[in-house]
Amino acid sequence: MENDKQEPSHDGDGAKDADRQTSGPGHESFTPPEAVAKNEETLNETSTTGALDSSPVGPKHWWRRIHLTKKQWIIVGFVTVALIGVGTTTYALLRNPPPKPVAHKQLKKKVLITAVPTTVPSTLTGLPVTPSVNQRPVTAVMIENSTFARPQSGLDQAGVVFEAIAEGGITRFVALYQDTTPSYVGPVRSVRPYYLQWLLGFDAAIAHVGGSPEALQDIPNWNVKDLNQFYNSNYFTRISSRAAPHNVYTSIAQLNALEASKGYTTSNFTGFPRKADQPSKTPDAKTINFTLSGPDYNAQYQYDPSANDYKRSEGGAPHMEINSAGVQTQITPKVVIGMVMTYGLESDDLHSSYATIGSGPVYIFQDGTVTQGTWHKTSNTAQITFTDSKGATINLNAGYTWFTALAATSDVSYQ
Repeated sequence: MENDKQEPSHDGDGAKDADRQTSGPGHESFTPPEAVAKNEETLNETSTTGALDSSPVGPKHWWRRIHLTKKQWIIVGFVTVALIGVGTTTYALLRNPPPKPVAHKQLKKKVLITAVPTTVPSTLTGLPVTPSVNQRPVTAVMIENSTFARPQSGLDQAGVVFEAIAEGGITRFVALYQDTTPSYVGPVRSVRPYYLQWLLGFDAAIAHVGGSPEALQDIPNWNVKDLNQFYNSNYFTRISSRAAPHNVYTSIAQLNALEASKGYTTSNFTGFPRKADQPSKTPDAKTINFTLSGPDYNAQYQYDPSANDYKRSEGGAPHMEINSAGVQTQITPKVVIGMVMTYGLESDDLHSSYATIGSGPVYIFQDGTVTQGTWHKTSNTAQITFTDSKGATINLNAGYTWFTALAATSDVSYQ
């Protein structure tokens, strides 16, 4: 019995023999119960968690190893579609990038701003002034021209001057101011009716020291803005360097204050039509002579082509004016006008009389030439106008304009 008992072999061949005895043909495979239970437990876990299946599959069927719930498959589907869409769009953009945006220049909307002019033509002189200047009142001052009154003050800063005989052959001036405000004007003397008629065309107030009986009556009758020194002496000064009655002086600032106190704050009038300078290349009126009453008062003008104005002389000497500092300057108007009108005496046979309303011959000197025509004034308050031989309006150069009343055309000569 002991010979039937075999010891298990410990070499390799013995192992193979054992395998053949248990798994060969005619033998059933035996799996211990513990292993079966363990395998079932593992299968349950993989079916639940989606782990890889242990069953042998080929590489073409790798997806059979993944176990997902229906909900998880839906999510995977959406994600896959989204990734495909993103990938396709990215590829298309990389292959055909969109055109670069064209930079459009932004057009700025233009805002039209109406500029307020810094200067406008002066109504009185035609020269450029700030708009507020034309809102000032025009102030007229009666200025003496006797030999005791020379040189006068403030005449060179006037815008317009009218010259006529006052009495006894002695001439006198009415000077009009609006653009300028000289601080020293005089000597101031008495007024006459024809000066009033001229200044009424400018709606001007008149500074004077008394007047002829006729003029003093005309002032209230004609509604003249009156600045009589007799009743407003605080706005005038008597200087000590000259004897009375040649020593009354004032300033435009003082007269403007007097006007304001009386409500004379502005002047409404029509200015002269003006034009630009057009100096003649062949001047035909370089020297002008006006005969008034005698050697002391006859006036002469010499044309200055460099300045396109006229240097005034009277009594055979340059007509000078003097300022408060003692500096003298020759009077040089831009335009010189000789108006021919009927001249006579008032009923007292002392004071002069001129037919200022109506019309008559006129000689207008400017640009070195002369234009002959007709002056017109239809009423006290109407402005003087000028027409040439064809009836067209004569325009004046802008600037200082000097008028002289003459008794006859023979009182005018030029060369």
